[in-house]
Amino acid sequence: MVSYEQFSYVYDRLMEDAPYDKWLELVMNERSRGKVLDLGCGTGECSIRLAEKGYDVTAVDLSEQMLSVAHDKAMRNNVNVHLIQQDMRELETNEQYDVITIFCDSLNYVVEEDGVKSTFQRIYNHLKQDGILLFDVHSLHKINDLFVGQTFASNDEDISFIWNSFSGGETGSVEHDLSFFLETDEGLYERFDELHVQRTFHLEEYTRWLEESGFSDIKVTADFLNHTPTDTSERIFFKACKKG
Repeated sequence: MVSYEQFSYVYDRLMEDAPYDKWLELVMNERSRGKVLDLGCGTGECSIRLAEKGYDVTAVDLSEQMLSVAHDKAMRNNVNVHLIQQDMRELETNEQYDVITIFCDSLNYVVEEDGVKSTFQRIYNHLKQDGILLFDVHSLHKINDLFVGQTFASNDEDISFIWNSFSGGETGSVEHDLSFFLETDEGLYERFDELHVQRTFHLEEYTRWLEESGFSDIKVTADFLNHTPTDTSERIFFKACKKG
């Protein structure tokens, strides 16, 4: 897993076009109210939107810096979100929830098979009967064909970055090597670097691990559309239920 360190302070700028309302809609289509646990919450964009809709929201992230940003945003938006710093592989809140989410490919930061299995089991234990897990991951196509070997860059006035992606050490993994240049109050630019490692697995493996954890009625779709993933799908969505 990764602690985003300084990256947390520019994360929202980089994610300005992220489809947060579509992730919100996924939850609203399943439950109109109730207790939601948002794992890998980052700076809290989805959590805050859920709280604004009346959900009782708990948000978990490994990064203290991300949670600090989320806290400030929740205060500005006058909503109550319970924030917890925790590794999702070791989830323990002593509560149960109607819906648990892992959105924005946050699960891809769990790069070992046992870590994914542990995450699924702990989520199952934290769901109420008939509760639902919703999450998305990068497809193997996106990791191998759209990330690996690619360079991305941006040159805005106050924030610039160079983003190089390399093949990781494990099958289905990618290393994102990022260099950011931030304008200081003195008009100079400060550089900082981040290395992020992500890994994804075959959808059949995710499905099997979910079933082994006790989940049923598993539905797999792609790219925010209600259709079966194809070889060119980029984002894979899972819905899994804890049946009474």
